[in-house]
Amino acid sequence: MHVENSLVLTHGAVLAMLQASVLRAEEMGQPQCIVIVDASGVTLGQIRMSGAKFLSLKSAEAKARTAASIRAPSDAIPEAVGLAIAAATDNAVTRLGGGLPIVINGACVGGVGVGSGSADQDKDVANAALVAIGATYQNNT
Repeated sequence: MHVENSLVLTHGAVLAMLQASVLRAEEMGQPQCIVIVDASGVTLGQIRMSGAKFLSLKSAEAKARTAASIRAPSDAIPEAVGLAIAAATDNAVTRLGGGLPIVINGACVGGVGVGSGSADQDKDVANAALVAIGATYQNNT
């Protein structure tokens, strides 16, 4: 067969994810940059919360694209190859924590990347986005 069915993120899902992640960032008192991409890395939605570091928007985008591409958390890239892979991809791939793949029914439909806090804060906010739409990621229990 030459075609297949696939799941895609809707604009409603993206808005729900952004809203949930902003709420979580506000609860922890850490303004964040949040980026959501589809499975091919195209940005579907993003926000830089008031007070978030403006350069963190670039790292959040790289985290989201990395997670969608490798279908695993962005910090799953081994430290030994982190700098080389960043250089080889013109910083499109990062091993910084805060990027999670968006997995629905076993299919990776995109990635969410968060930046401006610590790696743990970024991951927490990214996970809030996943929970909002019932998504999971590898090793998410």
